[in-house]
Amino acid sequence: MNVGTRNLLLLSSSRLHGHGYLEHARSQLEELFNAKNVKTVLFVPFALRDHDKYTATVRAALQPWGYAVEGLHTKPDFGQALREAEAIFVGGGNTFVLLKQLYELQLVELMRELVLQRGLTYVGSSAGTNVATRSIHTTNDMPVIHPPSFEALGLVPFNINPHYLETDLNTEHKGETRDERIEEFIAYHGRPVLGLREGTSVRIQGDKATLLGERHAKLFKADGSSLEYAPQADLSFLLQP
Repeated sequence: MNVGTRNLLLLSSSRLHGHGYLEHARSQLEELFNAKNVKTVLFVPFALRDHDKYTATVRAALQPWGYAVEGLHTKPDFGQALREAEAIFVGGGNTFVLLKQLYELQLVELMRELVLQRGLTYVGSSAGTNVATRSIHTTNDMPVIHPPSFEALGLVPFNINPHYLETDLNTEHKGETRDERIEEFIAYHGRPVLGLREGTSVRIQGDKATLLGERHAKLFKADGSSLEYAPQADLSFLLQP
């Protein structure tokens, strides 16, 4: 596996309070795309039902910044479109729906090969970030449908919990917390989970991973402990198999 070519941006979300769609990540996206001279982004809209509308939303955000956007669903040959793509953006929505579609269309292995072996630029947001990791066990979504496996693209060897939100100590809600759900996953699988708060992302270049954004991320470690990491923290250790 030639992970030295790996070039990813994994966003917690596409929307952030006080900003337009993808606006909070504009500089991150421009740095990512311009470094590879990307002019056209191939958007993967399968996490939502209305693929045309979803693609139009992404196009309305990226086109004013100088990037054309094409929807994968409009291509006659999905495999060929992915192989010819300059960059792909896998959008958010329902993670179970997204992964089921990728399996049914037989795109999982191809996308993994293109990103890890050929250096295809990958952007994921929310569900698109979930499927980039080892598995979708740590998504916040309801399993409205069942993919053939929870194992995902495996572009990074750890799990992420997008939209991570810590428990409000003053809340009267006594149901299970996000922390407890993540800790339950770790108890069964023994793998670390990175809690990405809104507005944060992970930039991955080969064997280097960096936390971007203006908020901390919380790492739930395999031994049951946790640590907070500040913006610009080096998270490259998470890429070790």
